[in-house]
Amino acid sequence: MPTHDSLLARVRGEYREMPGLRLTFSQACRLWHLDAGPCRAVLEGLVAEGFIHQTHDGAYMAQTATRGTPLKATLASSRRSRPRASRTA
Repeated sequence: MPTHDSLLARVRGEYREMPGLRLTFSQACRLWHLDAGPCRAVLEGLVAEGFIHQTHDGAYMAQTATRGTPLKATLASSRRSRPRASRTA
């Protein structure tokens, strides 16, 4: 069985990779193949450190600040100017 620290890292990674991930306790147990005790310990640990929070209906979600921001693709700085073709009407 993985260590508590490795489980914390794994769950943090899942929440970072899937912004908006919202899991009930039983869904979390199934997703990470954990028994209730270790799953509860991991979720409570992440709540205590402020990484996730528990919603009013009991689901676990990442805090807004820990959710990933979509990355924008940028073009290389070596853009080449291309002459525009003239339009004929």
